[in-house]
Amino acid sequence: MEESFIQYIEESIRNHWNLAALTDFKGETSSYKDVARKIEKLHLLFEYSGVERGDKIALCSRNTSNWGIAFLATLTYGAVAVPILNEFKAEAVHHIVNHSEAKLLFAGDVVWENLEAEAMPNVDGILRIEDYSLRVSRKERLTEARARLNELFGQKFPDRFRPEDVHYRRDRLEELALINYTSGTTSLSKGVMLPYRSLWANLKFALGVFGELPGENMVSMLPMAHMYGLAFEFIYEFVSGIHVHFLSRTPSPKVVADAFAEVKPNLIIAVPLIIEKIIKKKVFPTIEKPHMKLLMSIPLINEKIRETIRQKVMDAFGGNFKELIIGGAALNQEVEKFLRSIRFPYTVGYGMTECGPILSYDGWRTFKQGSCGKAVPRMELRIDSRDPQHEVGEILAKGDCVMDGYYKNEEATREALDNEGWLHTGDMGVIDSDGYLYIRGRCKNMILSANGQNIYPEEIEDKLNNMPFVSESIVVDRKGKLVALVVPDADQVETEKLTENQLAETMAENLKELNRQLPAYSQLSSYELFREEFEKTPKRSIKRFLYK
Repeated sequence: MEESFIQYIEESIRNHWNLAALTDFKGETSSYKDVARKIEKLHLLFEYSGVERGDKIALCSRNTSNWGIAFLATLTYGAVAVPILNEFKAEAVHHIVNHSEAKLLFAGDVVWENLEAEAMPNVDGILRIEDYSLRVSRKERLTEARARLNELFGQKFPDRFRPEDVHYRRDRLEELALINYTSGTTSLSKGVMLPYRSLWANLKFALGVFGELPGENMVSMLPMAHMYGLAFEFIYEFVSGIHVHFLSRTPSPKVVADAFAEVKPNLIIAVPLIIEKIIKKKVFPTIEKPHMKLLMSIPLINEKIRETIRQKVMDAFGGNFKELIIGGAALNQEVEKFLRSIRFPYTVGYGMTECGPILSYDGWRTFKQGSCGKAVPRMELRIDSRDPQHEVGEILAKGDCVMDGYYKNEEATREALDNEGWLHTGDMGVIDSDGYLYIRGRCKNMILSANGQNIYPEEIEDKLNNMPFVSESIVVDRKGKLVALVVPDADQVETEKLTENQLAETMAENLKELNRQLPAYSQLSSYELFREEFEKTPKRSIKRFLYK
C-alpha cells in the first residue's frame, strides 16, 4: 500500500488523544482531541461553502494554534493550502489570494486591519482565524452553516466524538498539498507547488533523526507560513505527540529567552540571527574581559571555565534540549567557532522553500564545523563544477523533497528545474570527500572583480559583522569598487557614549583591519553608515536587491 502523509496526522490524533497539542504562549492550550473536534467543524464549513477537492484555501496571520488547526483541516479535507506570510504588505496578500484562486481566506486580526475584501473579489468567504467567525461571506449556505455549526456537528456525531470517529481521506504522494509563496531576497514572490511527496519526505527525515517524543515541549518561533517553520516546528511535532508552544509576538531575543526559560524545549530550531544576538549580548561580554581571557589561556582552568560557559549558554536556551538546529542563513564564523570550542550541541542544516525545505543535515556529534551537513535521505546533491571538492559551483538537488514547479509560471519553472529533474538552487558551494556541503554564497550576489576573481560578499560580511560597533552589513559593487553598507550597533554606541566622530574613526579602523585580512582583489574601498536596520524577509535574510 502506498504511503500516505495524512495517515500520519490521523494516527497521531488517535494515539495522543488526551495529550496537550498546541498552546498559544501565555494563552490557551488545545489537546489533540480539541484539534480533531475543530477540524471536523471546519470540514463542515468547507462543505457548506462548496469547497471541493483541489480548491485552494489561504491562511494569513501570526502563528497561533488556530492557524495550525486550519492548515490541518485544509489538507485532511482534500483542499490545497496557501500559507501567506503575515509580514507581507496588503497588496502582496491580495495578489497571492487572487493569483492562487483561493476560495476561502483565514485572516488574523493584525493582518485584516490592512486588507480589503473588494480587492479579493473571487473569495467566497473570509474567516477570522482567532475564532473562525465570518468576516465576509458571499455564500448564503456558508453564513447559515457558521450560524448552526454546533448543531450540525451534533447531528454528525450524535453520541459523542471519539478517536475512532477520526477518518481522513488518503492522499496520493504526487497530489498537490500546498502552494507556498516565497519571500524572495531578490524579486517578486513565486508560488512554490509542493506535492504530498515533499511533506512526507521532510516528515520521514525528521522522524528518522529525532524519533517520536510524545509529551515533550517545543517553542515555535519561525513563521508557519515559511516551510522551515511549518515542517520542523509544527508538522513533525504534531505527528510525534510533541506539545508546541507558539510565540505570537515577534521573536526578539528577550521574548525568546523568556519562552525558553518557561517551556524548557527538548529540541530547538532557529535562524542564526536569534542565536547570534543571544550569544553576542549575553555571553561574549563576559568572556572578553581581560581576566577571563587570561584564565582561558591556562589549560586546566580553561577546561573548567569552558564547562561553566557551556552550562550558561545551555541555560540561556532553557537547559533541557538535546540539539539546537540552525538553518535559514549562514551562521557567523566567530559565533560558530565559540560554540564548537565549548562543545555546544548545535548543528547547521540547509534547505529552501522549493524542497519543503530540507536538503542537508548532520547530527551535532559528527557535524563538521563550517559545513551544512550532508544530503538527507531521499535527496541527492551535486556541485555544477569541474572539481566539486575544490572549485565552487552551483548547488543542484534532486529527490523526493523537490517541488513540482512554480504555480502558473512556466518560465521560472524551466529556469529552476532542468530536463533531468535537477533543481538549480541559486546557491554556490563545494562538497568535500565525505559528502559535507559548504556554502559560499548566492549566485546572484557573486561579484566578479576586474581581474576575473569571484568575490562572495557574504564571506566579507561575516568578518565585518564581528568588528566593534557593527550590527549588520552588506557589501556591494559600486562602479567596480567594493563598498560596505554598515548598520552600527545602536545599543553599544549609546552604552559607550560614542560621538559621531569617534564612530567614524572606529569604522575607518574596522575597514583597515578588515582589508588586512582580505586578498587584494576583495578589499573594500569605503563604507556608508545606515541608521535603520536593513529590511528583512520573514526568515531574517536581508532583502539585498533594495540596496544594490
